[in-house]
Amino acid sequence: MSWLVTGGAGYIGSHVVRALGDVDIPAVVLDNLNTGHRRFVLDDVPFVDGNILDTDLVERIITEHDVHGVIHLAGFKAAGVSVDTPLVAYTQNVTGTVSVLEAMQRTGVDAMVFSSSAACYGTTDVDLVTEELVPAPESPYGETKLIGEWLMRDQAVAAGLRHTSLRYFNVVGSGSEDLFDDSAHNLFPLIFNALLEGRTPKIYGNDYSTPDGTCVRDYVHVADLAAAHAVAAQKLEAGATLEPVYNLGSGAGSSVQEIMDAVREVSGIDFEPEIIPRRPGDPARIVADGKLAARDLDWQMRHDLRDMVASAWSSRQYAASLGE
Repeated sequence: MSWLVTGGAGYIGSHVVRALGDVDIPAVVLDNLNTGHRRFVLDDVPFVDGNILDTDLVERIITEHDVHGVIHLAGFKAAGVSVDTPLVAYTQNVTGTVSVLEAMQRTGVDAMVFSSSAACYGTTDVDLVTEELVPAPESPYGETKLIGEWLMRDQAVAAGLRHTSLRYFNVVGSGSEDLFDDSAHNLFPLIFNALLEGRTPKIYGNDYSTPDGTCVRDYVHVADLAAAHAVAAQKLEAGATLEPVYNLGSGAGSSVQEIMDAVREVSGIDFEPEIIPRRPGDPARIVADGKLAARDLDWQMRHDLRDMVASAWSSRQYAASLGE
């Protein structure tokens, strides 16, 4: 018995694979290494280099590795880029999810944990985002994630799929020094890369209606996030019925200035971020309520902001030592 983790060589996926190992659930990884890293997958974990669009391949993996469930993380992630390349986003995230679900139906696998996104909500005007908020995605990326949730909902009616979707916001930190976030679109890598290249990190606006004037966002540690995926898999494996959607959020959030201050402290690099004009459409505050996930998935914020920054910085330094 094992679980297939699509995208399991990526930043989040590799943490999920290790979290499964922590609760003695064997994993098999499918990843095309477009953004993932082969070395993120431990040697004792079966790895297949391939694309989720290849339905026959997914079916073969499920059959050969006695897969009982799927944690589906593979896909196109960049929300901003998706505006310019919507066909890429829809192909990878919608057609790709259809492909995985088709392979599952062919083989009788009926449990899926889906990596969804806060991008489903779009710009909100509430202090705390709950699962009851009506989705209003504002990018093709966000739309594809919402469609993925709809696909699972409809497949549950048609074929008895047992599923849950985990919507998360800003995933940061590292659970192991050898696993790092190298996305060109995420805040922590942008700050670290600027500092290591002798540039000054930027803050887009400091005149918001927040305590220090900078935007407040929900940051969660990747190891905490991965643990929730493992619990969801355990629950589905045991036959439990889960909610269709859970937010994995802090309930509090941190400001961009607080992030900068923590990076200064942890890195030992003295810098003052450059304040530049706001970006259009950036809301002052987006923070999620994680109470439902705490009730059902043992969701906890086990790491504070300093832990998040320190672990991320350590993994970035380790990557730099390897020339990455």
